[in-house]
Amino acid sequence: MRRRASLVLLALAVFCTALAPLLRWYAYPRLAKIPPSQYQEVVLEAKDATLLDYFGGMRPKKVDKVTIVQTLKGNVEASREIEADAGKDVVVWDALSYVAGPDGKMVSQIPERYIFDAHTQEPVHATGEMVDGDQVRREGIEFKFPFFTEPRDYLYFDAQTRTSAPIHYVGPRTFRGMDVYYFEQTVPWTKVPMPKKMPIEGIDPATVEAATGTTLWYTAKRMFWVDPVTGAPVNGEQIMEQEMRGGIAAGGEGGKLTAFAGHVKMREDYVEHTVKLVSANRAKVLTLHTYAPIGLTATGALLLALSLWLESRSRRHPPTAKP
Repeated sequence: MRRRASLVLLALAVFCTALAPLLRWYAYPRLAKIPPSQYQEVVLEAKDATLLDYFGGMRPKKVDKVTIVQTLKGNVEASREIEADAGKDVVVWDALSYVAGPDGKMVSQIPERYIFDAHTQEPVHATGEMVDGDQVRREGIEFKFPFFTEPRDYLYFDAQTRTSAPIHYVGPRTFRGMDVYYFEQTVPWTKVPMPKKMPIEGIDPATVEAATGTTLWYTAKRMFWVDPVTGAPVNGEQIMEQEMRGGIAAGGEGGKLTAFAGHVKMREDYVEHTVKLVSANRAKVLTLHTYAPIGLTATGALLLALSLWLESRSRRHPPTAKP
């Protein structure tokens, strides 16, 4: 009986020990990925901001609040089409940044299509990759960091300038009880395209620049608190300024007119929701990557030791023959 039990335990030990590396090096690389159908909405606010009053003499004024609604919607059909050519799991996010003034009226809206590798978050270049209708070729990451983010600088894409630059790792932080990595990126003053969707009907950016000679400039300090396991930011802030320079609208050559200035932060209820969501996803990733393989290896070792112990006992105390 002991020998039979030891053989069963030995078989279970072999099973657990074999399953552990399969989970870590086979299942994890295939299962840890962004789902193509993901939908996410985040509301950000800039309180006590400066905003250009398009209907009040084209002058900047202080406002109580500017609201930015960012949505990311997975385009499953587009991802399947691109996957057929790319030969790997691809996610297509149709994103929209909608900016509203204190009265709720639209100030600007910028659509994006972001195409990336579902596992690594590296960009995948394909037809349709764009910002505000302009074709772009992203380098580096945007919106999300890779799984198991490293404490180093990354190349990060800025949608306003349509360029990529390093986002710097500053150090570890604790945010709402979570151990995170803190990153910063400063975008210097750069001439950027005006949004194609303007608050005044019938006016497009090409008309503004051609007729008035006014150009739009932008600078920002971008800050992210990133969960290093999932690579998802649990909080994001941005100190941003936009200026109209030169031309009639800005008061002639050398003139400057503040279009927007403010400290943009995630709304508190969205911060709480994001922390809960990332914490849940963190537990799933760690279970697949770390907890289950280690637990199976330890269980296999324990079962092997128990099997050997039973086998040794059966040898020392053989069953006595019945008379």
